[in-house]
Amino acid sequence: MDKLKRKAAKQKVLLMGRSGAGKSSMRSVIFHNVVAKDTRKLETTIAVEKDDIKFLGNLMLSIWDCGGQDAFVENYLTAGQLGEKQKVFSGVGVLLYVFDVESREFETTTTNNGPSSSSSKDLDTYETIIQALSECSPHARVFALVHKMDLVQSEYKERVLHDKTAAIFARSGRFQRTIRTYGTSIWDQTLYKAWGMIVHSLIPNLEVIERVLESLAKTTNAEEIILFEERTFLTVTSVKSKVGDRNPYDDRYETLSNILKTFRTSLGTYTNSKTSHPFAEFSIKTTRFNLVIARLTTTTYALVIFPPGEAEFQCARLNILNARDGFTELDGLTTDQQRPGKRANGAIQEERPHRS
Repeated sequence: MDKLKRKAAKQKVLLMGRSGAGKSSMRSVIFHNVVAKDTRKLETTIAVEKDDIKFLGNLMLSIWDCGGQDAFVENYLTAGQLGEKQKVFSGVGVLLYVFDVESREFETTTTNNGPSSSSSKDLDTYETIIQALSECSPHARVFALVHKMDLVQSEYKERVLHDKTAAIFARSGRFQRTIRTYGTSIWDQTLYKAWGMIVHSLIPNLEVIERVLESLAKTTNAEEIILFEERTFLTVTSVKSKVGDRNPYDDRYETLSNILKTFRTSLGTYTNSKTSHPFAEFSIKTTRFNLVIARLTTTTYALVIFPPGEAEFQCARLNILNARDGFTELDGLTTDQQRPGKRANGAIQEERPHRS
């Protein structure tokens, strides 16, 4: 297997939006295991709060949560010694801009030519942010979240999101061709879907990771393997067989992220731990399939779905154990540092346990 880069890849993520849009709440839910109902206790963000998070071995996320009050936004956009424009907008990997769907200053009116938003202060602010990003970090990726969608009645959600997305797109300048927009809420799995796609876009060596997963899928005859980041349970990537391609549940990744994170948090509750409790392995055996969730490295879990049967189950568990060698360098470790007896080249073993 090709050598992975050991040097930490630090990615700057700007989290921006008007005050009260829900930026800090979503950051706390995703990265700090705060449950949705407790986000009401969070204080308003003042200026910029920086949060450096080790994510998936050699990837470091530097999240800049920028307060959205008018005075702070003006300071972010001011160049020179009196402002922080260069400091805030230089070296950005991702801009994540959060809109409050209920904001009175994010109104969109429909015309014959589509949504019109000429009087929207939220969009005016967004457009100036986009202009600053274009000047300082023209190759950044932009994601827009239309947040608090749980406050919109079900029958109107699709139309509201369509109109808001069109209005955002119209103000996105040079980023129109690449911007991704999602409707989200901290109360359901939509937040995990959006953040999963954001993180996926930042992961280095993704092709190497997927090659190792494809090898594991072949040896275990897996229908699907999903790789999760250990801290957040965001989906890193997945590989599927032809059988797995027929799975009708398109939202299964974010649903599983939500379920697994809740499960781990509940373990902390029942073990009197102040933080969410890690687990080494979890398995389900049925007459239709086997499922194993196991750690691959200190920063990843793999969920493997494969055919039923005790022999298949034991064989797959051994192959998952062996596959950890191929993921060692994701944590920037030598093979000797992680476990005695590992192969020095970090490659997956050619010979695998077979069913008798």
